[in-house]
Amino acid sequence: MKHCIYLLLALAALVACSDDDTFTTNASQRLTFTADTLRMDTVFAGVGSSTYTFWVYNHGDDGLRLNTVRLQNGNQTGFRVNVDGTYLDNALGSVATGLEVRGGDSLRVFVELAAPDSRREEPQLVTDNLVFQLESGVEQRVRLEAWAWDAQKVTDLVISRDTTIQSAIPILIYGDGLRVDSGAVLTLRGTTLYFHDGAGIDVYGQLRTEDCVLRGDRLDHMFDYLPYDRISGQWRGISFAPASTGNILVDTEIRNPMTGILLDSDSAAIDTTSLRLQMTRCIVHNAKGYGVVSFDSRIELDHCQLTNTLGDCLAVSGGNCTISHCTLAQFYPFSADRGSALNFLSGAGLTLTCSYTIVTGYEEDVLMGSQTDESRLFNYTFTDCLLRTPAVVDDTVNFKRISWETPKDSIQGGRHFVLFDEENLKYDFHLDSLSTAQGLGCY
Repeated sequence: MKHCIYLLLALAALVACSDDDTFTTNASQRLTFTADTLRMDTVFAGVGSSTYTFWVYNHGDDGLRLNTVRLQNGNQTGFRVNVDGTYLDNALGSVATGLEVRGGDSLRVFVELAAPDSRREEPQLVTDNLVFQLESGVEQRVRLEAWAWDAQKVTDLVISRDTTIQSAIPILIYGDGLRVDSGAVLTLRGTTLYFHDGAGIDVYGQLRTEDCVLRGDRLDHMFDYLPYDRISGQWRGISFAPASTGNILVDTEIRNPMTGILLDSDSAAIDTTSLRLQMTRCIVHNAKGYGVVSFDSRIELDHCQLTNTLGDCLAVSGGNCTISHCTLAQFYPFSADRGSALNFLSGAGLTLTCSYTIVTGYEEDVLMGSQTDESRLFNYTFTDCLLRTPAVVDDTVNFKRISWETPKDSIQGGRHFVLFDEENLKYDFHLDSLSTAQGLGCY
């Protein structure tokens, strides 16, 4: 037994000596990197980025010792680096020492960025070099690049008096988001709001928007080809309380929410005469819930695009709804169990008028209507529309001058539109020149 122990110790010593002998200071042997330049997505200044990685390889037979791995600009640019578990502490010169890469081995490098404010409206390029100094004296570099964008940050903002927000720089919304109190009017003009997960707008007073974009706050990519801006459910959306009326949205895009717009109602005080929501040239796209859902409310949609939602693109239960020159297209890509393009129910009594509108989608029937209570008013009229639903040939009162779309048509579904890229989730719902729906829809 003792002889075996001595033999093992001798072998261990030989291996240790062998390892020590395999490191080289030959300047011709160098590291290789999976990227000469690490390009990161645009980030908001002061907000930590996602983590990006690259690999460092030693393809030689001999090991390489690294005298230092350092950020060339130290702690001035906001990059944070971890080399295979060793953090380049910015408080200690942003440098690591004593690292080794044995022959045929590798290191993994992790990089994040928390860029400082630049006090400029436009995104600014932030760069640094990660410098690897070998024991031979050779220095090798990987360039780090990102665009940083100054932003105004707010959390749980309560609007208790008439307020106008107009900002050339983006606004980041955290917490529950924005709350507009009863009696207050919030006006958003020429502004982009970026909502963090779970944030949204709760309107008890009145909301008016013009030339705005409301979207999630992630600027990075899920995959190389897929930015988070094309993923649904990034933020909560807009909710209008039952007493909120006179809301006007113009030239406003709402994208990637849970539910884009919810108009709630109070069954004890239903009022279908006061205009609750008017939308003109607006887009609600890629919602993980509904696009627009309205309960017992008077709403008007003119030249609006409601597209690609897990629930219905537009759901109307009771009230008074006018739809003119709109595109309701149900091509939600993340689930086959998607809703309709348009779903209307009698609710507490419904009057729905739809004209010059495209209602289409993947399924053979994306137009649903139901009178849930025979005692309730249920009036609806479709005029000069393209409808993807089985033709109703014996009803010329509710359906006038309709183009009935079927999957057998040569131009149907996504073929109507300029861009319909299901692989990369890119869409442009302007009409293609070959579309049979010319003169209809929101464009």
